Amino acid sequence: MTILRWIGIAVAAIILAGLVWLNTSPIGRIYLPAATGITAKQVCSLTFVSGLEPDRARALYVDPLLGGAAALVSARVDSGDNSVHSRVLGLWHQEAVYREGHGCTLDHRRIDSFDPALTAPAQPAFQPFELDTAHRDANFDTAALQAAVDGAFDPADADPNRNTLAVAVFHQGRLVAERYAPGVTRDSRLHGWSMTKSMIATLAGVMVEDGEIDLYAPDQIDGLNEWRPELSHISLNNLLRMSYGLAAAELNNGFDPNTDMLMTESNMPRFAATRDQLHEPGAHWQYMSANTILATHALQMRLGDSLNEQTAALRERLFHPLGIYSAVLEPDESGTWQGSSYLYMTPHDWARLGMLYLDDGMAGGERLIPANWYDFISTPTPGSGEEYGAGFWLPLAATGLPDNAVMMSGFQGQWGYVMPDQDLMVVRFGATNRTNSRSGSLAAGVLDALRDAPAGDG
Repeated sequence: MTILRWIGIAVAAIILAGLVWLNTSPIGRIYLPAATGITAKQVCSLTFVSGLEPDRARALYVDPLLGGAAALVSARVDSGDNSVHSRVLGLWHQEAVYREGHGCTLDHRRIDSFDPALTAPAQPAFQPFELDTAHRDANFDTAALQAAVDGAFDPADADPNRNTLAVAVFHQGRLVAERYAPGVTRDSRLHGWSMTKSMIATLAGVMVEDGEIDLYAPDQIDGLNEWRPELSHISLNNLLRMSYGLAAAELNNGFDPNTDMLMTESNMPRFAATRDQLHEPGAHWQYMSANTILATHALQMRLGDSLNEQTAALRERLFHPLGIYSAVLEPDESGTWQGSSYLYMTPHDWARLGMLYLDDGMAGGERLIPANWYDFISTPTPGSGEEYGAGFWLPLAATGLPDNAVMMSGFQGQWGYVMPDQDLMVVRFGATNRTNSRSGSLAAGVLDALRDAPAGDG
């Protein structure tokens, strides 16, 4: 019995040591909480904000990212209290809470001020464009245009990982083509992922136009002033151009700092501000969402004292002048908008954001962003290989797109192509995993279908 007792003690000690190691290692501290976090957060947002069926939302957007681990992760939707609970092996748990007007937030129970009952005032109803067939037929090879749009949607026996969900094409402010996958409509709020960064860069333009911020001045970043005053010289320009020089690598592998920030942190700007400094500001370009999180926090703090005041100001100053009424920008638990990744809008409203740049920064006859703002967001950032401006991506010559085009781009194949010379806007949304969305071919096909028609014709 003594031997058996010692064997039992040894086994228990090994199990305990294993649990301690698992919980303190990157697997237990980041990877498994990230698996439950992305499941709870995405199922919550795609169910309550986008209106997709939970099982379909998970199958499209989440399980392909989890791979073989998906079977170990559960997700329970509670429509009674508008929440989603996710667990893995019964040990790691995450909860996402839906609040009308604010979308879904992971509630880690670390922020006393987090109010799960807080809602934002209702907006006017979403206003869709109607298809302008006369303008389409006057300006496009209609068959070629339709072929380009249809080509973005695979038949059932084609690549199962492409999953195009929505395409809409606008010319001179008119809707000329659209198509949606089953279960998705023009009314569906779709996740833009990092297309959100383009919105934040546009909000910065609004605040520059109104004289509230200086892109190049020090002491503009509230988070750095509070948590890292020695780095207060970092500018909004550095952040919008992804060159602030801190260690927040974005690898999307479940272990990287960006995953840690999105899925385990309650206060994302504080996490971003307190990373180690690797490079001097402006000396090194690296695409990292933490840049935009800090910029978002700085802009948001100038819009009001409470989340509802800030949300109302964002709508009044950017969204509503553009006719955007479907926008839901989700905050973290501390109340900071997740300005790098968590904006949901209908495809038509995403297009309205891009079309601001086709209208020379004007909305309703009023200037919304500076006349030179397009030059700012489309000027290549040093070190980016001529691929990144400020919140927008830039086309390479091999794509066949116009040299002065810019692109909103997001994870899993979200794209918005802004082509000023052609007065053309193309948006594509999907749940594309581990394959090419071929969205560039869509945009090029639409461009090829455009006839040389006089501006304003039709």
